[in-house]
Parts: sequence; C-alpha cells; structure tokens
Amino acid sequence: MTLTALVLAAGHSSRFGSDKLSALLDGEPLLFHAIRAARAAPVSRVIVVARPGLDLGEWPGEPPVAALRIDSAALSQSLKAGIAAAAGADGVFVFLGDMPRVPHGEAARLAAIIGNNIAALPRYRGSPGHPALLCARLFPQIAGLEGDEGAGRLLRSREEVVFDEVDDPAVLLDVDRAEDLQALQAPDLS
Repeated sequence: MTLTALVLAAGHSSRFGSDKLSALLDGEPLLFHAIRAARAAPVSRVIVVARPGLDLGEWPGEPPVAALRIDSAALSQSLKAGIAAAAGADGVFVFLGDMPRVPHGEAARLAAIIGNNIAALPRYRGSPGHPALLCARLFPQIAGLEGDEGAGRLLRSREEVVFDEVDDPAVLLDVDRAEDLQALQAPDLS
C-alpha cells in the first residue's frame, strides 16, 4: 500500500491570537513537531498544506517533505488540496499542524490494522483522534466537503472504520490558545 502523510497547516490561528504554528514548543516551531510525527509514519512522502509565508523548515532525508501553499484557511479546502496532491496514493494519513505530541508509532499501528476498511483512527477513552488514515475509496466523498469541515462527519457511524484503542491522550491534544501551548512546555530541569 502506497501511503502519503498530509500535515494540514493553512489555518489563521484566530483563537491563538498570533501565529501559533510558528510559536515555540521545546525550542522549535509547533508545526515542526507535527512534521516530525508525519515523517515517522510509513509513508513515501509528506505534504504540508500551508498558508503562504509559513516557515516549514528544511527536512533533508527520507521521506521527502513538500510544501503545498493554499490561500484558504478552511479545513475542507486544505484536506481536498492535500488529497489532490497525493494523487496515486492508496491512502493518506492526516496530521494536524497544531497537534505536536502525536505518538510517532501511532501511524504504523493504524497502517497495520486498516485492512479493507475506509479509515483507521486512534481512539482515547471513546474519542477519536489523529492521525487519521483515510483510504483512497473515501476521497470522492471528501471532495464534497465544504467550509471548516474535516472527514469526521463522513466517518461517524460507519462500519468500515477501525479504531486503535490507545492510552495516550496526545492523540486528542491540539493547541488552540496560548494557554494550551504553555501547558505543553517542558519543565526547565536546569
């Protein structure tokens, strides 16, 4: 199975109050943590769907990291643009740029359990999280999404979705406000 990782990073950070994806967490931009998690996935490439001007850093080595710049901040537009850029892939992992603590081994576990299902997601205490692994059979339905809507609605109450029950709440942890980022900061051990 040929898989691609998408890192969605085109939003405007309206609740954060400034450019949250460039805000530092453990000494590097928040977005870099998501890119690193995407590169740890069993993928042939990583596509970062980002707004113009966002610093994506340099990522030598494999898998390659490519930028796809879009002007729309709508989640549906980011997802559709990323899927179009991943043409030919059997599936895509969807990582969110504001989810810095996604466990690096989770994507491989999802790839191992997806089987013939349309999606595989981690689930913590009954709540689905990220990354999401979406099968190419789902792509035509994603093309119909609008506004700030992700694939969640398409996956609810579907029997063809499999879950990896996890003990790590990081699959749900996103940064919306400056306080969220401050709570994640590593303690100073010096």
